[in-house]
Amino acid sequence: MKKNLFVLFLLLSVSFSSFAQTATKKNSPAMKASVEITAKQLSDYLYFVASDEMEGRDTPSRGLDTTAKFIGMNLSRWGFKPAGDNGTFYQKIALQRDVLDTNKTLLEIGGRKLAFGEDFLRLTGEGIIANTPLVYAGDGWTVKSKNIDAFKGLDVKGKIVVIYTGGNPNPRVITNPPVGRNELTGERGIGWADPLTNAKQKGAVGIILVASPSLQADWSRAKMFLGTGGMYPEKLRDEPAEKQMPVVIVSQKVGEMIFPIGQNPAKSGETLPSPNLETQANISVATKSEIVYTQNVVALWEGGDPVLKNEMVAIGAHYDHIGMNPNSPNADKISNGADDDGSGTVAVLAIAEALGKSKIRPKRSMLLVWHCGEEKGLWGSEYFNKFPTVDIKQVTAQLNIDMIGRSRKTDSAEPRDKELSGENSIYVIGSNMMSSKLGEIVANTNKAYLKMDYDFRFDDPKDPNRFFFRSDHFNYAVNGIPISFWFDGVHIDYHGVGDEPSKIDYVKMEKVARTIFLTMWELGDLKERPKIDKELPKELTQR
Repeated sequence: MKKNLFVLFLLLSVSFSSFAQTATKKNSPAMKASVEITAKQLSDYLYFVASDEMEGRDTPSRGLDTTAKFIGMNLSRWGFKPAGDNGTFYQKIALQRDVLDTNKTLLEIGGRKLAFGEDFLRLTGEGIIANTPLVYAGDGWTVKSKNIDAFKGLDVKGKIVVIYTGGNPNPRVITNPPVGRNELTGERGIGWADPLTNAKQKGAVGIILVASPSLQADWSRAKMFLGTGGMYPEKLRDEPAEKQMPVVIVSQKVGEMIFPIGQNPAKSGETLPSPNLETQANISVATKSEIVYTQNVVALWEGGDPVLKNEMVAIGAHYDHIGMNPNSPNADKISNGADDDGSGTVAVLAIAEALGKSKIRPKRSMLLVWHCGEEKGLWGSEYFNKFPTVDIKQVTAQLNIDMIGRSRKTDSAEPRDKELSGENSIYVIGSNMMSSKLGEIVANTNKAYLKMDYDFRFDDPKDPNRFFFRSDHFNYAVNGIPISFWFDGVHIDYHGVGDEPSKIDYVKMEKVARTIFLTMWELGDLKERPKIDKELPKELTQR
């Protein structure tokens, strides 16, 4: 009996040890280092990063560049290895900016000349189209697997296509698809086609997009972003502007001019059968291109194991925000982005400082990346994954921190804070999507440490909020790297001027940042990298 009990004890000990956390053990090097991350430190950094002087950290901007220099200066002080371009902390990204010649950018519909900025904006492309008839094509999409074809029975060759759909425009595909991304099966242009691809293939010469109610309500911000031209990372651009047909967005008021009375889908909110549009239009869009630069900030903390240091655990945040809106009627025209994502930016900075002060190093190296252009469409993380400055196949996992600074009080009655996480709660997304081991480490580190309420409600491929697609971890996941994403939830000040450092819960930030730090260290000390034992769900592979 005693022998059997001894054997059972050994089996239980081995079983437990395989799941035991090492980073969270009392007096472990990781625990000793984690206490360097403090609420006061996070507050000090955030009041700089989210100050008015940073002007909302738009991509590109002077404020974003200043923030990058601030991060790089501290990384150098703490002994980090530059992992950007040419021995620096900065991965330069060339942005091609199409500067509109507003004097030569014209729109005339039915003989009426329209005012640029007030009546219409240019989305993409350039060229001159004279006295050309209009054809209405609904939302413009074709999805063969669903028998959807907005262009069915239409002759659009040599004509201007009028498109309407709810939501905001996308320069790559004009409008969002009428089905889930996972249902776009087959090759683009064959199995499915977006409005721009459809129009090109069928010989159209231009597109007019009628503003949806949500776009019309935010016309002043759209005017700010589209009023002077478009911009995109040069290496990520499908084709230059001069090879694209002109696409313009018109206000709902102009939509009333285009459609016969009672048949305006922008007014009814419905996609109507194709009305007979007898109107003709003239479009002229003229641009010139120039190159401006922005940057990711990239640093490496080399691991202490001579073999395992060749692998890296990546941790990141986006350090950009949405900048300033000079057309805003409010006195405050700067969106400081304290939570989005100043909180993640300074959390990664504090994690870097804790690593720099530790006398012991994790076995694997730590790759720290501050991404630019997240607010523009995840530019920085897409660029880094396609043109990495390190051997990205050696990245074992990526931990993304995007908004961890706000919390909902228990007595809050604000409906727009309904899904904001509480003072001891944070949403965790994606940790179990690709690797059971990563999910286990993420959950068990928290359980062995502060026991925060990890809320997994959005960890769902069918999440209607599409949070999985809305931050930089997405580009790592589609690149085959398992990810985990920490997020406090959308709140009343999301993308508004009220997202200020004074509204941040720094005690909560400290708890979340320390827990992520220990999770990172735990991953760094694993004997083997987290195995990818699950395929990323198909619906999560395309934005």
